[in-house]
Amino acid sequence: MSEAWTVRRAILWTAGYLERTGADSPRTDADVLLADALGVDRVRLLFDFDKPLSPEELAAYRVRIERRAAGEPTAYILGRKEFHGRDFLVDSRVLIPRPETEELVAIGLRSLAPGARVLDLCAGSGCVGLTIAAEREDVKVDLVELDPGAAEVARANAEKLGVADRCRILVGDLFAPVLGEPPYQAIVSNPPYVPSAEIPGLSREVRREPKLALDGGPDGLDLVRRIAIDAPERIVPGGLLALELTIEQPRVAVDLFVAAGFAEAHVEQDFTRRDRFLVATR
Repeated sequence: MSEAWTVRRAILWTAGYLERTGADSPRTDADVLLADALGVDRVRLLFDFDKPLSPEELAAYRVRIERRAAGEPTAYILGRKEFHGRDFLVDSRVLIPRPETEELVAIGLRSLAPGARVLDLCAGSGCVGLTIAAEREDVKVDLVELDPGAAEVARANAEKLGVADRCRILVGDLFAPVLGEPPYQAIVSNPPYVPSAEIPGLSREVRREPKLALDGGPDGLDLVRRIAIDAPERIVPGGLLALELTIEQPRVAVDLFVAAGFAEAHVEQDFTRRDRFLVATR
């Protein structure tokens, strides 16, 4: 008689299999994907380690394992990613939210007056702008995204978080959809900033994410330069602008924004104490 496939056995086997296929976090992936297949949280698995899995449960798990083994990011398989304490809907149309980007939200929230207007450029899933709206019920946020498919995901997240009445999801190229609008108190953006030549060397999981959300041109600063040129007219005096960049770029970006007329620009670090954010004051 063959050994039963219990929760424990399935997780241990899957962790080994995913490790051989090059997954970044095989044990975590095994846990998360099994919990998803069973419709429970990961804590529940600890109490059910010796529970036998039914053929239907194994089949559902197997589908998820094979997608992960083929290099599909776990967040796309689950259809969601936690960010700043909230679950965001994600799929292959949007960049997967990263923990370090939560600091961009914190920077954007600084000194927002009641009723402030915030602009989120290159919004993707909407995780930055929508989180700001969720944290501050008195502000309004415009989110601009070039890709219509990504904008659809952002709209779904706005509805999911209950902030759709205070957030506009606009499709277009950077400031184009908000020309003629009053200036904003804060502008935040996590733009494409990976140098084009570096994209083939990214992990296979990252290469499954939208190239449009990654490719920042030859030095990764194509969109940053455009934002620097156009932002002064779109932000109130004393207003704050914050960008997430790679660790090599913020100090270069400081010069770009000072030359564009910002009164002050400086670099701030992420939670790993690496230079990550350009923060400028109009």
